[in-house]
Amino acid sequence: MGQTVKGTTRVCGLFGYPVHHTVSPAIHNTLADRLSCDLVYVPFEVEPEHLKEAFYGALSMDVLGLNVTIPHKSAVIPFLKEIDPMAKRIGAVNTLVRTADNSGFKGYNTDYFGIKKSFEEASCSLKDESVIILGAGGAARPAAFLCADEGAKEVFILNRTLKRAQELSDSVNDFAGKKLCSAMKLSDYKELDASKKYICFQATSVGLYPKSDEVIIDDENFYKLIHTGFDAIFKPYRTRFISMCEKQGAKCISGIRMLLHQGICAYELWNNVIVSEEDIRIVYGRMLRELLDDENIVLVGFMGSGKSAVSLEIADFLGYDRIDSDEAIEQKEDRTISDIFSTDGEEAFRQMETDFLKELIADKRKKTVLACGGGLPIREENRKLLKEFGRVIFLKAEPETVYDRVKDDTSRPLLQTGDVLGRIKKLQDDRRDIYDKACDFGIDTDKKIARAIAEEIVHLLL
Repeated sequence: MGQTVKGTTRVCGLFGYPVHHTVSPAIHNTLADRLSCDLVYVPFEVEPEHLKEAFYGALSMDVLGLNVTIPHKSAVIPFLKEIDPMAKRIGAVNTLVRTADNSGFKGYNTDYFGIKKSFEEASCSLKDESVIILGAGGAARPAAFLCADEGAKEVFILNRTLKRAQELSDSVNDFAGKKLCSAMKLSDYKELDASKKYICFQATSVGLYPKSDEVIIDDENFYKLIHTGFDAIFKPYRTRFISMCEKQGAKCISGIRMLLHQGICAYELWNNVIVSEEDIRIVYGRMLRELLDDENIVLVGFMGSGKSAVSLEIADFLGYDRIDSDEAIEQKEDRTISDIFSTDGEEAFRQMETDFLKELIADKRKKTVLACGGGLPIREENRKLLKEFGRVIFLKAEPETVYDRVKDDTSRPLLQTGDVLGRIKKLQDDRRDIYDKACDFGIDTDKKIARAIAEEIVHLLL
């Protein structure tokens, strides 16, 4: 699979400054590949003083569509031929679509849809809620109008410049026909009613990679007010704002879900298509892969813990290569594990595992998920090699779960006994500390489907 640029290929792209942190190409190029669309998406770093030239350059070069991000979401509006009523009300656009006569661009705000969809997925309602919005531009504008549309009880817009907060507050209040929003200086956050719990939108660029250690309000007492925190930033996935919310027990929504859904909406507008839920899931996985920087993932655990099934799901979700150590050794030796055990003995097989890991590391493989045989981490040398290869996750399962999964499998030499369950319990007791030493973290797999386990692992790695 992969895109081929031809004479007929259309171009879409992103205007912003800076834009090198973007993962938007993962959205649109993955969709173009999966939907066999003759389209390529690229970022364009456009400094504010060159926005007008860039806009008309894109128009004259027949660029199909554009995304627009900070700091151009409002600045680009004067150049548009048309603007969607929602975007006009918000006062900012992030998606530009060719007009019907192809003579200009029409502006849309798909950030609004991205935020709305993110809250729906999290089963979080804005109705009758008290809301804090940190910031007054960018994502703050669609967030504020969404609060009005969804029936929030009150909204406090906090910004470093009170004037901008007041302008946004007045716009939303005019639309709502009542005083819904109140403007405050960011430094006055301590004046918020501490007896209430709030939904909080972090809608500034503070904390964006590479300045990931920054946070807009660095006061633990502020985060005690929050029951649900939303951060428009997606890189890093777990911002300091999100971490401080989580520390106080708040539910959190990452900005990557907003980015995903605003991008899906933009792609549908450009290409007049409907993207399926399965394609949305795959696109999301490709976005997470970018945040993981193609880091290798290693699954360890007792036989029957789900390593094979989960590794297949991770590979599909992220677009990774998948390797099963037992399968790879069997292929190389051209015989089964049982044959190796019976002919050469267990120690010889363990050496084969060590040699296999050394070869993987020497090949400098990336974007690979490795499912390890149950006994591979027994050797201390192997445990060191696994951590050198990638992040190691211990899949845990109760003995009864393992028994149900492997009781009829005659290919496992260590289970050839009359008391299979007893043997499983003994081996798990012997190996539990070994797996704990081998891994970066562990997760339970009991009563979970492989797809859910795979997605849980990826999120924990970010």
